[in-house]
Amino acid sequence: MTDWVQALIAEGGYLGVFLLMFGETIFPPIPSEVIMSMAGLQAAKGTMSLTGAILVGSAGAMLGNIAWYLAARGLGMERLRPLIERHGRWLTMDWAEVDRGERWFMRHGYLFVCIGRMLPTLRSLISIPAGLMRMRFLPFCLWSSIGTVGWSAMLGTGGWVLGTRFAEMEAWLGLASTLLLIALGAWYLWRVLTWRPRT
Repeated sequence: MTDWVQALIAEGGYLGVFLLMFGETIFPPIPSEVIMSMAGLQAAKGTMSLTGAILVGSAGAMLGNIAWYLAARGLGMERLRPLIERHGRWLTMDWAEVDRGERWFMRHGYLFVCIGRMLPTLRSLISIPAGLMRMRFLPFCLWSSIGTVGWSAMLGTGGWVLGTRFAEMEAWLGLASTLLLIALGAWYLWRVLTWRPRT
């Protein structure tokens, strides 16, 4: 995967970074850790500016974030309820938990969105609860942008600083993403096995 990402960034420049980060947000298995590290490496070689790479990468990711937000908002809580009631065990929640989550999100949602954008794997999924809970669009974009730019800047700057050692950073971040996925899978399995609907 690294080779074709590197080739697309080298040949496509800013547009390549934009498209890759948009695709990474829509389809999370494409790793932003590789994309922005490669963009930082290209900036170190002088083929693009680091600031430009960070901005276009963030713009591509934000376009994907908005797409997920609008899709979830279009689904809405009203359409979600029959799914929860019919498939509660596999979704590991009942409507009482959704109500509680909605109240929590109303109080802490903006911070949740901002910090969530800087967490591997989860960063692409944060738009879904924001859309379902109908978070206001402009604050969603503002707080998402802050977190997204922070994540892109960290990875891009890391690739720029490390130069040809970007593979080391990719390995560490890839390990973190893998461990997080394993933890999430174990947590989900535990939720399924222990889930009981509230009466």
